[in-house]
Amino acid sequence: MRPFGYAAPATVDQAVGLLEAEGSEALAGGTDLLSLLKDDVERVERLVALGGVTGLSGIELAGGMLRIGAMTTLQELRDHDDAIAALPALSVAIDGVASPQLRAMGTVGGDLLQRPRCWYYRRGFGLLALAADGRSMVTAGDNRYHAIFPEGEARFVNPSSLAPLLVAVGAEAVVRGPAGERRQPVEALYRAPEVDGERENTLAPGELLVGVEANVEGSRSAVYEVRQRRALDWPLMAAAVSLTGSGARTERARIVLGHAAPVPHVATAAGDLLAGQELTPETVAAAADAAVEGARPMSGNRYKVQLARTAVRRALGRAAGMEI
Repeated sequence: MRPFGYAAPATVDQAVGLLEAEGSEALAGGTDLLSLLKDDVERVERLVALGGVTGLSGIELAGGMLRIGAMTTLQELRDHDDAIAALPALSVAIDGVASPQLRAMGTVGGDLLQRPRCWYYRRGFGLLALAADGRSMVTAGDNRYHAIFPEGEARFVNPSSLAPLLVAVGAEAVVRGPAGERRQPVEALYRAPEVDGERENTLAPGELLVGVEANVEGSRSAVYEVRQRRALDWPLMAAAVSLTGSGARTERARIVLGHAAPVPHVATAAGDLLAGQELTPETVAAAADAAVEGARPMSGNRYKVQLARTAVRRALGRAAGMEI
């Protein structure tokens, strides 16, 4: 590991000021960043530790609005009875992080902004993993776990456990920066880099994810993850759904795929198909097919298309209380 500076701010404003400096990086739970530094995949001039920053942790539920501080650990969120009762699908998303140590140290903000698990990136070839001749190493190599909805040259998958669900329920990210506080949809935190050196999130230098907020009243949601085995591996595919409407009829549906694209993939056509429809095995199957429209799998990951259909079907079944 290369040498770096270390700062421990006490307030959000102090942290923002420190993060404005080039080469500074926020340190939350450290479950991912420290490994990247040890492997020399990422380099920093200074780590800005957020553990002692006032106001970044905590969970609040009032008036149907759930507010979660970015430094809240996954285990703290899992143990918060009111939050889980208000949004039960959170328990599935968090339980997918099978390691108790990771849940105890990993934070909500860290999960949302963790770096891709792509093995080309983790071996130092960058997020786009381009060979010397400009061709993609991913398309020519082992792409079993890569995107079926690639964007440009970006073929890694977004690894967050919480992002698909938070995007599905329309959660907002609260961001603090040099210009003050701003709010944006959680899905707007992510982008597919177009050139080497670009990050896969939209935070500008000096900006800090403070927390997330979601209206959890009046909707039914569910998460379904497909795994190769019960272990510490990331899912092969995940689907999160949020449904509004009374009875069996759906007024609005939002379906989001995880581990399918460089960003949480909103399956707009699938959600539109269910709007105003009664959920039946037939409409659920049609939505699952619509969710993979436009998929562009590569040589080694065609199986993920069927996994996506299965994840959508079963997530919709869970949300609607149907046996599928």
